[in-house]
Amino acid sequence: MRFYIPLLAVAFIMILAGCDQKQATKKETIKTFCNPLDLDYRFQLEGPSRREAADPTVVYFRDRYYLFASKTGGYWHSTDLVEWSFVETNQIPTEEYAPTAIDINDTLYFLASSRTKSTLYKSGDPLSGKWEITRDSLDVAVWDPAFFLDDDKRLYLYWECSHKLPIKGIELDYKNNFDTIGHPVDFILAKTDEHGWEVPGDYNERINNHPWIEGAWVNKYKGKYYLQYAGPGTEYKSYSDGVYVAESPLGPYKIAKHNPFAYKPEGFAAGAGHGSTFKDKFGNYWHVGTMSISVKHPFERRIGLFPTFFDKDGELFSVTKFGDFPIQIPGIKVASFDDVFPSWMLLSYNKPVQVSSEIDSLPASNMVNEDIRTYWSAETGSDKEWAVIDLEQNFDVSAIQINFAEHETKIYGRPDAVFHRYTIDYSVDNNNWEVLIDQSQNQNDRSHPYFQLPQKENCRYLRIRNIEVPDGTFAISGFRVFGKGNGEQPDVVSDFNIVRKTDRRSVSLKWEKVAGADGYNVIYGTDKEKFYHNYQVYGDTSVTINSLNTNLSYYFKIEPFNENGVGVSELIKYVE
Repeated sequence: MRFYIPLLAVAFIMILAGCDQKQATKKETIKTFCNPLDLDYRFQLEGPSRREAADPTVVYFRDRYYLFASKTGGYWHSTDLVEWSFVETNQIPTEEYAPTAIDINDTLYFLASSRTKSTLYKSGDPLSGKWEITRDSLDVAVWDPAFFLDDDKRLYLYWECSHKLPIKGIELDYKNNFDTIGHPVDFILAKTDEHGWEVPGDYNERINNHPWIEGAWVNKYKGKYYLQYAGPGTEYKSYSDGVYVAESPLGPYKIAKHNPFAYKPEGFAAGAGHGSTFKDKFGNYWHVGTMSISVKHPFERRIGLFPTFFDKDGELFSVTKFGDFPIQIPGIKVASFDDVFPSWMLLSYNKPVQVSSEIDSLPASNMVNEDIRTYWSAETGSDKEWAVIDLEQNFDVSAIQINFAEHETKIYGRPDAVFHRYTIDYSVDNNNWEVLIDQSQNQNDRSHPYFQLPQKENCRYLRIRNIEVPDGTFAISGFRVFGKGNGEQPDVVSDFNIVRKTDRRSVSLKWEKVAGADGYNVIYGTDKEKFYHNYQVYGDTSVTINSLNTNLSYYFKIEPFNENGVGVSELIKYVE
């Protein structure tokens, strides 16, 4: 009896220790990603030499996510939305634009764009890359196709990509060789006089140009149908997805109040258009879309993934605030963006950089200016090239993203032995270095590698040393370092001026510089409880936004941010 209480105490301590260990393990094993997604983007078959993947569809099939995108030579699969593996195949038309897929009765069906003949394929084992034709030619030839299977097992097909023709839809009878039922129904044409987000241009400024309306997708939520579409053009930073809502799959559809629902016009990598909205295995919604680089070619594009929600009123919205910062893939159903944002801030913005060499027109500062469309290039691709970032003080670093720019490459397609080899070292004094990330024997072709560190590392300096490039010179558009600063988050914006222009598609904002701020999130919406839009501003204290709906009023607020966090403001201003 005299040993019972001590033993119980020991057992209790062990249980607590076990709980602490489990909590620590849980914290250590969170999975994050960072846009653009870390994929082996393929070099295109024609010049100029550049990589591309766009117009993505993600479907969940047999406990695995499948990602199909334009002009890739295959498709990707993943069990967790973080680690993706590529399947190369010539049994489906992977060189066509905007492929889509759908699971019907435990079989995956695939369809790509064509103006002449739309051939439908199927596979019971997409991991193998084996497919077969299920119908040589559908009744209609479609471009930018998308399937939707309703709860009653009726199948619908949506399509179009045009600056003149509307988005269309029709019912298909998959039990009868995918024959069409009825006639195509017209849905969406551009209304650029009302919808600012449909006006072409990086900043929706080309008011006399016609947009491309394309990339249909449909989701059903609580009995309503959400028809999504892309515009104004894939090469623009303003490329976004709008949404209409209806009571039935073939309409009539009405414009939703919150539009565009997926919109990321600024930041390191911009664009969120022409994609698909899907549920993960825990019931969380995600929107996967197209991000624009468009430097070497207008169709030089990448893929981004954004957390997405339906609010209590059924409004669909994607959160693109900090949309190219690390985001967590949750292992449970979550309720808000706060549940997936680990608050790892950008530590490398405009920090001093030293390099081994540089081309005059491509300076080292381009690595840290938060613009994927600019880049630094060394003079060569040799193992003598390197770059060092000085974070200016010691920080706990949690993740690093390297974005290679591939200057003067002459690669086409997906040849063997195409990879970057390098190491990333860290130091507290710029003299004594330790290897942090060793990619010296890397055999994966990743141009936007993202590294979530097993544990945070305290350092001031980070150095990337080139060993081998696929071709051309050693070039980087973004050497991005994430963690949490030790100082104060910026003060709030105490006041700002806001003017809605005569052209009601546009609004201008201006404010005083906040000490210590690296940038500002201009957050707005059509309801003072629904700040779903975000426009990120670096290096300025004013902005004109040209993407409003002329028929709606808006609420605005501005939140400054830096490496230590966000200055959350309660100041809200309203414009009619």
